[in-house]
Amino acid sequence: METQITDLFGLHIYTDKGMFIGEVEDVLIDVEQKKIDSIVVGKVNEELFELKNFKGLKIPYRIISAIDDIVLIRHLPGAFAGASVEE
Repeated sequence: METQITDLFGLHIYTDKGMFIGEVEDVLIDVEQKKIDSIVVGKVNEELFELKNFKGLKIPYRIISAIDDIVLIRHLPGAFAGASVEE
């Protein structure tokens, strides 16, 4: 299945434990390797991240499990400060 990179913009990002992370704001591409490097998160879930001096959040493409109507990433224990989901 082929998709346009712009189709990813605005998709909600969740962990595989159902935790909302944010929305896809941008996609970073490694031009030399001809592959997606990471996705940039916008509208970040403020309950999970300390947003004082926030400089952005990038999710490496390697931890993305699936992309369809949402982006599903692997849940990384301890990665989300305000996580209320049991590890």
